[in-house]
Amino acid sequence: MAFSSILGQTKALTLLNRALASGRLAHAYLFAGPDGVGKTTAALDLAATLLCRRPEAGGPCGRCPGCLKFRSGNHPDFVRIRPEGAAIKIDQVRELKKALNFAPFEGGLRIVLLEEVQTMRREAGNSLLKVLEEPPPGNLLILTGTGAGAILDTIVSRCQVIPFTPLPLDLAAAVIRQHRPELDAAGSEALAALADGCPGQGLALEADGILVLYRRIVAELAGRQEKAAVRAERALALAVELAEAKEGMEPLFTLLRIFFKNAMAARSGRDAGRTLPPEVEQTRERWNLAQLSAKMATIDLAEQALARNCNRGLVSEVLLLDLFDCSPPLT
Repeated sequence: MAFSSILGQTKALTLLNRALASGRLAHAYLFAGPDGVGKTTAALDLAATLLCRRPEAGGPCGRCPGCLKFRSGNHPDFVRIRPEGAAIKIDQVRELKKALNFAPFEGGLRIVLLEEVQTMRREAGNSLLKVLEEPPPGNLLILTGTGAGAILDTIVSRCQVIPFTPLPLDLAAAVIRQHRPELDAAGSEALAALADGCPGQGLALEADGILVLYRRIVAELAGRQEKAAVRAERALALAVELAEAKEGMEPLFTLLRIFFKNAMAARSGRDAGRTLPPEVEQTRERWNLAQLSAKMATIDLAEQALARNCNRGLVSEVLLLDLFDCSPPLT
């Protein structure tokens, strides 16, 4: 069945299934929405269905020559264009236009997938307009982008827009666990919250090791209280890893903020009767509300310092020394 692996995108999948059932496909689609919510997966599923020679129940059979070629990445009538470096270049668009002058090699349909079209500069976008207005016969264009507001208006107006949205956090966590079954519920929920319901983004953060580093920091925060010198040594070692995380620093700040927010909620009794993760329970017992609030403020100050391009290593050291109670609070 088409789109069976995609969860939560009811409106988008209803529109696509309706078009497949009626046989009245638009000449160009724009799958618009945040990263990591299934746009590319849906585009590939649609292409696989249309290139299948014996579709079953609206989806690809998986066994015919068309399916086998598509799965191996060798179907001559599937063209996939991604950004070269930071953007889709005008030369890529020009090469595509040349290819579209020839008839599809097999069957009567060629599928063109252009990913991350929000990266197109105006010159490349304008070069694509004629194709979007009136593609040569036998061609279907599927574009994906991070949102209609970031994409050239001239491109949006020439496509049927299929909206994709963030998932509810519990569903996003379930998708993350499907791909990373070794993650526990707390880890998948943390990634889902951090990625604002975009499981693909959450999985990318997990692959970058952000979740592992976060858990090590939290384990130290909630663990047995050592002497100040020992805590300082561990804080500085973790600070080195935090500074090296580069783009992962801000997401990790967000995770720490969520952790202390949960500890404050538990301390105030708002989570009465709920089973808490051990780290949250231990942190609730260790610090009072004023102290937990001060640690939240410390994270905010670290984030502000990072935004001002302060030294990453110094920001990491000051933050973790303060969180580990090894230095006076930031002022």
